[in-house]
Order: sequence, then structure tokens, then C-alpha cells
Amino acid sequence: MNDRDMKDNRINDLNEQETFDDSDIELNGVESFIIMEERDHALAECDVSGSEDDLVMVVGIRLRGRGKTYFFSPAGLLIECGEYVIVETAQGMELGVASSDPHEVLMSTLNSPLKEVLRIATNDDLCHFDENKIREKEAADIARGRIAHYGLEMSLVDVEYRFDNKKITFYFTADGRIDFRELVRDLASIFRTRIELRQIGVRDEASMVGGLAVCGRELCCSTFLKEFKPVSIRLAKDQNLSMNPAKISGICGRLLCCLNYEHEAYVDAKRRLPKKNTRVMTPEGSGVVESVNLLKEEVSVRLDHETDSSIITCRVDELDLNRTRDSSEPNKRKRKI
Repeated sequence: MNDRDMKDNRINDLNEQETFDDSDIELNGVESFIIMEERDHALAECDVSGSEDDLVMVVGIRLRGRGKTYFFSPAGLLIECGEYVIVETAQGMELGVASSDPHEVLMSTLNSPLKEVLRIATNDDLCHFDENKIREKEAADIARGRIAHYGLEMSLVDVEYRFDNKKITFYFTADGRIDFRELVRDLASIFRTRIELRQIGVRDEASMVGGLAVCGRELCCSTFLKEFKPVSIRLAKDQNLSMNPAKISGICGRLLCCLNYEHEAYVDAKRRLPKKNTRVMTPEGSGVVESVNLLKEEVSVRLDHETDSSIITCRVDELDLNRTRDSSEPNKRKRKI
């Protein structure tokens, strides 16, 4: 299952795509539910007048304090980073956390019109949010019981009550498509509200559940990481890492997201440092590169001594690469002759 991002209220250069797979079914004439896969909160729109070159004031908001950051209009409110606010989305009212102070951006960089922040969260709002967290735990226990009753091969990950209590979202993982129509009807009859079942990927599951990574710190995806970027095995090869899956994979079973962080620095060092088995000139004489340490930008060189050969470690700025290339040209011509 691929992880997908929505593009509502985001900067253009993120190149995100929006994917929907919705089907609404009415229950008893008043209740409905939506079956969807990997869909984020769609944000309601509000017109913002002005040309594309105008600057508009925005504030970054992370819904429920996690996940991606969406832009809202501060509407004149004095919002500080880390402050709780109440916003209006296409799915209804939601509590969010400001991930940045209000700042100006070009209107042309916004993919959709902004929605205003309704208000700064009050003590009553925070108490209501805490009460919903208790309801979520109770709903999760009930849902797991009903999943076991129907024998569905799906794993419930998390439950979210919308702030206005008009919808409950159940997040789950599964290997393939699951026919959970009976389960949805059952849950709708129990909670008497709108029910949404959302199938997510293993990376989203790790982000929601949280935990400790192999480095000993909290997972990047559950703390500061705002979006998932593609990670390929090429990143591990460029950094001379072991190809052991256990060492380069996270708890989600996918390649570590942190392979992206310093990849450019490794590529730059790899371009400037000589490759293994290359002849180089060191302060103690010429030799052959035995190994390369990209992180320290050092190379181990086996010196060319008639009586004895020794290995020394040199920094890249101590090597005379140009002199080595010049001296190696005649040797190459001799070999060709």
C-alpha cells in the first residue's frame, strides 16, 4: 500500500496528489458512512481576494497536533507556535496545533483558498478534546470486538472522534481489500453517528502508534516529520551502509526515512574523494586507496614501498590528486602499447 498525501492548502513545490475513493450509504434515512482509503482531511474553502503576486498572511496548523501541516488564515488572531486552535475543515470542526507563527507567503504558492482559524482553543475546548480521547479508547475496544466477531483480517490501529462528535474515524491496516460493510453497519448502529473506515499503510501506522527507532530516539514520523518522502536502496548504497535489511529498515519494515537527511552530503563527499583501488599521492609517497570513510572524509592508503608496505590514513585535503593523475598517464599509455 503506497502512502499518499493530499494537496489541499499546501505549497506547490511539494508536488502532492489528492486521491479519493468514496462511497456514501444511508442507514435508516439519517445516518451515513464513508468508505475511503488513505484520505487526509479535506479543508473547506474560503475566497481570498487579490492577485497572485500579493502576499497573504498564513499560519501552519497540524490537525490534532500530528501529521502534515496545513495553511490557514490567522484572521487577525495573535497565534503563537505550539498554541491550540479550533479550525473548520470540509469534514467539520477540528482541534489543531500551530506549527509556526503567522507569516506571509505569495498567494501564487497556495494550491487552494485559505480557511480562517475560528478561535484559539479555550479550556472548555481542551477538556472536550480530552473527553473525546477517552471515548476513542472505548470505541477502539468495541471495534476490535466486532472485528473478531466477523473474522475480518484487519488490524485496528487508531480511532479518532471529530471535535464536534459528528463522525468517528477508524484507522486500520490490511494486506488487501476487506469487505467490511457488515462491520460498518454494526458500528453505525452502536454509535449512532457517521462512521468512516480508513485503510492506511505501514508507515502511517508507525506514525500514529509511535515508538523508539534504532537510534534510541522517538520516531521521526511521530514527532517532527511532516510528510513521507520516497526512500530507495540507492540512498543506502551511496552512504556505504550495510545491505542488511534489519539495519536499514525502521519498525514499519520500510527503509529508514533518515536515509534522506544527509544523502546530499554523502553524494558530494563521494564525488570529491578518490574511489577504492585508486592510486593517490600522499605526503609520505604514492599508494593505493584501500578504503574510504565518507563521513570523516578520510581514506586509508597502502604506500608503495619496495621493502615493506604500510597503510596510513589521510584526509582528502592532504592528497595530491592532480599529481597522481598526471603521473599515471604514461603508465596507461605503456599498458596500451
